[in-house]
Amino acid sequence: MSKVEDIIAATKLNELINKKEESSQSRTVLWVLAIVGAVAAVAAIAYAVYCFFTPDYLEDFEEDFEDDFDDDFFNDDDQV
Repeated sequence: MSKVEDIIAATKLNELINKKEESSQSRTVLWVLAIVGAVAAVAAIAYAVYCFFTPDYLEDFEEDFEDDFDDDFFNDDDQV
């Protein structure tokens, strides 16, 4: 009986070792995904702050262009 019990104990020990290996692999994947997610979140926040504080020079240019265009295109002497 002791040999059978030894075999059963060894089998249970092997099962526990295999479960720990699977568990450590899944935890490694989880940590990698968490780190990638954190880096992506920091990058998104940095981009949002950059877009918020960067002045929009195109708006100033368009406003100046529209004023000049309206004045030159229509004359007061033109008849409709």
